[in-house]
Amino acid sequence: MTSIGTGYDLTNSTFSPDGRNFQVEYASKAVENGGTAIGIRCKDGVVLAVEKIVTSKLLKPGANKRIAAVDRNFGMIYSGLIPDGRHLVSRARDEAASWRTSYKSPIPSSSLAFRIGSYVQAYTLYSSVRPFGVTSILAGWDSESASPVDGQVGSGPKEGGGGRTKGTKYGGPGLYMIEPSGLYWGYYGAATGKGRQTAKAELEKLDLSSGNLSLEQGVKEAARIIYVAHEDSKDKEFELEMSWVSSLDGPTKGRHQEVPKDVLEEAENFAKRAMEGDDDEDTATGGGETMEL
Repeated sequence: MTSIGTGYDLTNSTFSPDGRNFQVEYASKAVENGGTAIGIRCKDGVVLAVEKIVTSKLLKPGANKRIAAVDRNFGMIYSGLIPDGRHLVSRARDEAASWRTSYKSPIPSSSLAFRIGSYVQAYTLYSSVRPFGVTSILAGWDSESASPVDGQVGSGPKEGGGGRTKGTKYGGPGLYMIEPSGLYWGYYGAATGKGRQTAKAELEKLDLSSGNLSLEQGVKEAARIIYVAHEDSKDKEFELEMSWVSSLDGPTKGRHQEVPKDVLEEAENFAKRAMEGDDDEDTATGGGETMEL
């Protein structure tokens, strides 16, 4: 049974006979036209990186940021239609602010992902709206300790903010990816955009689930993966934009920040050396095969 060309893609609120929502699929195609964006969850933090294609020589270097701060301890990156991504960033900031107003504490990463995922999914239900043509990646650090309640009111819970029990481990890094359908999952490594498949293959090689990758190593690996994914579009110039959030004992003290310029340059140099090494290996392999012939 085929639904192509039968008019089932004219409205967002109609399923095709084989159970497909074509407008959501079209939104996913829009994401594939965007620059590659990745997130890496490390043992002591999370790294975000994005490939910003330079579409004009008149663009100011370093401007037009694609990574945005959502809250003090949260960052968001997106790939696809940039205006849609900026709208989702604004919505995420509103949700984080609303949580602080209601509960007097930072929003947990899982709750923020749930709220944004629900918001995106609502745009797949009605014929009067269209799905978001963007996939976003949320990264943050949930505090391990019970911080004082924002705008302290009353005595508060006896065991600290949120009723935490002493001796129990809380918090840690959080990484979520939200798709145009509203589907979201928690990830050790997430990738979206044009080079998604290549980046995903490289992320799987890192064995992130073992929890051995440090934040500093994650920055270098993120830069390398973006450079590897860019090989398919190497005729186009790009800028590498990166941010990170660490534990309370780490370099960012639990806050989401841009990766410092010197660290970013070191990571880019590492990525370029890795690419040159791969090229040398390919050349040597090719030379050996020629000799055998």
